[in-house]
Amino acid sequence: MPAYKRVLLKLSGEALMGDDAFGINRATIERMVAEIKEVAEMGVQIAIVIGGGNIFRGMAGGAAGMDRATADYMGMMATIMNALALQDAMKHAGVEARVQSALRLDQVVEPYIRPRAMRHLDEGKIVIFAAGTGNPFFTTDTAAALRGVEIGAEIVLKATKVDGVYSADPKKDPNATRYSTISFDEAISKNLQVMDATAFALCRDQKMPIKVFSIVKEGSLKRMVMGEDEGTLVHV
Repeated sequence: MPAYKRVLLKLSGEALMGDDAFGINRATIERMVAEIKEVAEMGVQIAIVIGGGNIFRGMAGGAAGMDRATADYMGMMATIMNALALQDAMKHAGVEARVQSALRLDQVVEPYIRPRAMRHLDEGKIVIFAAGTGNPFFTTDTAAALRGVEIGAEIVLKATKVDGVYSADPKKDPNATRYSTISFDEAISKNLQVMDATAFALCRDQKMPIKVFSIVKEGSLKRMVMGEDEGTLVHV
């Protein structure tokens, strides 16, 4: 039996790149969709918050010196592009998904409406939240924490390219150890960068656990929702 009934999956835009410099790697997104489909078929309700770094990275040169709010709105639109690509890949895999955006773009995606999102989840659809919170200066990490609390998710699953939270940077320190579990207070005292400060504080205040794991590892999402020792659990 799955350990969770409703989860919020935070996917970074970079996770969609595969080995490419920017953009979307089709083989990578299809593999992720296959894993999401497998977990959804187990009866787990899945909502996804997606970043836009993979697309915005390709525009980084042109964004140099740009007003921060303008750059953030461009980043929000990049998340909508990623959400549509993910929805399309799910459609081809036979998975029904809905994109809801914090920015109004009604001809392309639904606006974010909490009761509608929860109804989609109850009907077994995947819900993809795009455009972050709809406000500049807030990251998609914060959007993940906010949407997770709003829809009553049991946990935020932060998908990265690293298989958990380490005592030090594992790329620089071969002796760095992975934490299986760690409390919010411990992570703060040890200055471990789990999520941005706003998102982290919201999860702690709402007693929303966070699981950090590697989306690159095949089968990691299923192992996590089954409650196996995968990634790092950050808890109250």
